[in-house]
Amino acid sequence: MQIDRTWVTPLTIGAFGLSAVTGILMFFHADSGLNTVAHEWIGWAMVAGVGLHAAVNHTGFKRHLGSGTGRRIIGFFALLLAISFLPVGGDPSGPSKQAPMLALTAAPIDTLAQVARVPTDVMLERLRGAGLSPSSGQQRLADLVAGDHRRQAAILARVLEVHE
Repeated sequence: MQIDRTWVTPLTIGAFGLSAVTGILMFFHADSGLNTVAHEWIGWAMVAGVGLHAAVNHTGFKRHLGSGTGRRIIGFFALLLAISFLPVGGDPSGPSKQAPMLALTAAPIDTLAQVARVPTDVMLERLRGAGLSPSSGQQRLADLVAGDHRRQAAILARVLEVHE
């Protein structure tokens, strides 16, 4: 297959479109389903598309790198990339906020019921009310909501209401 604009440019446009839409959805916490997974994986197509696009358009690419404006803009984004690696908000080796959620989603529903201080049948009903279809207290939330961490967190917040 020859590398030319007839397929490289549409690849770049398509990957950018999907990445842009899923990124905007993630920014506003409106992503659902496979949005996050698609965003993460389409990044590879985006990298390939941009790399091939730069190769096919090497003359224009070199011209942009040769101009002062082009170098300043690219340098600005390189600086932002470097800054993005700086630790912010405390000790990065400290406890993760995600660890308790992962532990709870990996626990059997019976355990979730104990944490919420309700009988297992009440927890099963709460999960059904959240749109899930659990069949026993031995199932795990992680299995019922495969890989969608945002949905898992939302369901945990809903079903772990502790009533005294």
